[in-house]
Amino acid sequence: MGTGSTDTKGGDVAKIATFCPLSRRGARRARSLVFYPIRSLLSAAEAPAESGEFVLSITRILLAEDDNDMRRFLAKALQTAGYDVVSFDNGLSAYERFREEPFNLLLTDIVMPEMDGIELARRATELDPDLKVMFITGFAAVALNPDSQAPKEAKVLSKPFHLKDLVNEVDKLIAA
Repeated sequence: MGTGSTDTKGGDVAKIATFCPLSRRGARRARSLVFYPIRSLLSAAEAPAESGEFVLSITRILLAEDDNDMRRFLAKALQTAGYDVVSFDNGLSAYERFREEPFNLLLTDIVMPEMDGIELARRATELDPDLKVMFITGFAAVALNPDSQAPKEAKVLSKPFHLKDLVNEVDKLIAA
């Protein structure tokens, strides 16, 4: 288990330090320092009135994509952009996790084994009507078909796409 601390410099920059053991005995420890503009942290923070501490609210994304390489690239791009990503290779496993934990965004392929992305999105939005949904697919016409029962507010990003475009579209959808 690691520990962490925060500090500010003149109200402009936040320093977040983390210390994590590299071995089970904790003999070796790694230290990482990350500096963020304080305005970006405070815009995502909630400050409890009784303490001076703040808690960052990190956007959680549930990713369902059956292609291993694609899933890995998508997760890495979104994690690099600052999102917390939990990924699965099929819709059923993603749905089971969704029933256990809250997520802000469902990012799903449409054609997958065990449960397709449209069924996953339909079931997930029944549980959480505020869940934002984005389909990533080579079959955009299927998602846009009115008979598909896909959530009406879902965004569709057609493959192929650049990872930068994915992050931009996710940013826009989260901000909306």
